[in-house]
Amino acid sequence: MTAGAQQPERPGAVCVMDPSAADLVLPADLRARLATLVRLVPSPTGPDPAAALADAEILVSGWGCPRLTAEVLEQAPGLRAVMHAAGSVKPIVSEALWERGIVVSSAADANAGPVASCTVALITLAARRTLTTAAGYAAGWPDVASRTGADGLMVGIVGASRIGRRVIAELVRSDADFRVLLSDPYVTDEEARLLGARRVELAELCERSAVVSVHAPLLPETTGLLDAEMLALIPDGGALVNTARGAVVDTDALTAECASGRLEAYLDVTAPEPLPPGHPLLSLPNVLVTPHTAGAQGSEVRRLGQYAVAEVARWVAGEPLHGRVTREALPQLA
Repeated sequence: MTAGAQQPERPGAVCVMDPSAADLVLPADLRARLATLVRLVPSPTGPDPAAALADAEILVSGWGCPRLTAEVLEQAPGLRAVMHAAGSVKPIVSEALWERGIVVSSAADANAGPVASCTVALITLAARRTLTTAAGYAAGWPDVASRTGADGLMVGIVGASRIGRRVIAELVRSDADFRVLLSDPYVTDEEARLLGARRVELAELCERSAVVSVHAPLLPETTGLLDAEMLALIPDGGALVNTARGAVVDTDALTAECASGRLEAYLDVTAPEPLPPGHPLLSLPNVLVTPHTAGAQGSEVRRLGQYAVAEVARWVAGEPLHGRVTREALPQLA
């Protein structure tokens, strides 16, 4: 470039997300980094957040971003890329986005680590029947013979998703020497072996696992996948862990199993969500229900912003995106 020649104008970018989350996802240092890559368009403050898209080529989205319907996209004639600083893009993506050829990226990889770590912690608690033991502690010190140890315990993983694979890896590395079964129709026996698990059908997994952990995406074929028949196969004293999607499990059937005292449940997701006040799962002593705390929390949330800003840098430089989501892959994602 010759002396005095103008630098090309940086692409316009706007951040559209819930204001309460924005400062956690994109604190000052990340916004400053973003401002070196793009021309930041002021974030929306009025009742129509989509109006801020008019002058943007890049949307950095997050929790609270409206669904990008054809009507919304009419207000964004220059939009070329969406960098989602959160996990699933399903709430915001529409067919109109793909028809426009807009590139989409998700920070789901940045969220997967916290979810996997939390899940392994819940599995470890479940392996010890922690909720049941704690509920009975008021009556006195539990008999040693009644406790369940974790060493060598069989854990069933339903779905070799991004998080499911991380959970398997952490379980395999654990000092507790967990044994792992995997049920996933898209994984071969050899792929499961390389992950450190043995692939089986869902019914066998439920029959043989002391703890069943759900990691399948919510699809028509996975809705109610763990129904009354499958839950009944889990051995007495077993547990269900769900940090994926609530509707993969039949809520009524799970409630009945837990109310009988036969199973424990550790749930970060439910169906419906939230559960209505007074629902039995909220008060049963052998059930733990948390409001999506498995994902990035507190200072961890900035990982999502870091990932999105790094994706913006790659896009501006013409490099491949690490978290790119395609129309074809979207149905299989969480």
